[in-house]
Amino acid sequence: MARIVITGGAGFIGSHLTDELLGKGHEVVVVDNLHTGRKKNFVAHLGNPRFEFIRHDVIEPILIEADEVYHMACPASPVHYQSNPVKTVKTNVMGTINMLGLCKRVGAKFLVASTSEVYGDPLEHPQKESYWGNVNPIGPRSCYDEGKRVAETLTENYRLQNGVNTRIVRIFNTYGPRMLFNDGRVVSNFIVQALRGEDITVYGEGSQTRSFCFVSDLTAGIIATMNKVDFHGPVNLGNPNEMTINELAKLIIELTGSCSRIRFERLPKDDPTRRKPDISLAQRELGWKPTVDVKKGLMDTIKDFERRISDGEK
Repeated sequence: MARIVITGGAGFIGSHLTDELLGKGHEVVVVDNLHTGRKKNFVAHLGNPRFEFIRHDVIEPILIEADEVYHMACPASPVHYQSNPVKTVKTNVMGTINMLGLCKRVGAKFLVASTSEVYGDPLEHPQKESYWGNVNPIGPRSCYDEGKRVAETLTENYRLQNGVNTRIVRIFNTYGPRMLFNDGRVVSNFIVQALRGEDITVYGEGSQTRSFCFVSDLTAGIIATMNKVDFHGPVNLGNPNEMTINELAKLIIELTGSCSRIRFERLPKDDPTRRKPDISLAQRELGWKPTVDVKKGLMDTIKDFERRISDGEK
């Protein structure tokens, strides 16, 4: 079994990855500064001798032994990554350099969590890995978009120049239990508003599209990418079933039985109009595709939010 380091392992996706890898018998070390991660996401593992938590900010170097590093650290929602854009860039650049340097020293495999945001507001649809993107380098989202693009550059060049065994995954919209209430993502926003009977806030006309992948499908794809021999990516991981934001809002109102109404607000600058992954590479190389139906995934997510609201979480 491997000794695995997960940066950002207390976050939404990182904590589900922690669960999966511990379940497979590995030793897992979570490295997280708890900026957007939460201790309650891993509290069930604190008595497990194969689990360790280190509170640490990846923009500072860390000395640790590892066989594999899943580099997931970085706020992933606009509310959080725009709250301190310089820190977001530092996390993506300095944090990635530090973790790649660690892997170079100890001979560990490295996987970086990149994002569909590297495609910007895409002129190609659906988006293939070969597409270079349409990104505003000085826009309000650029700290995250360009930060992840540089993280990919660093990862590829550490592989080519220093022989580090790397992988790049481009994660599309992901949802599921443990999403933060205040992360500003459309699924969590809509569910919380619907459960509280508030207006559902849709930006623009609601005709923009997204594709939503349940978190268990995503973690399966991430692990498959790490375990694939002689495969480096980048590879798209997401659900190709595209839907409009209006369709999502109406579905969540239906599934929650809410009396909420839809309220339209001004569309934020540089908000992508379309987003849908071409996953043919993942299907061919990894044998991976999403399996969780959006209604089932949303119901599981809604139940999690209902429980947390009843527990007084805000």
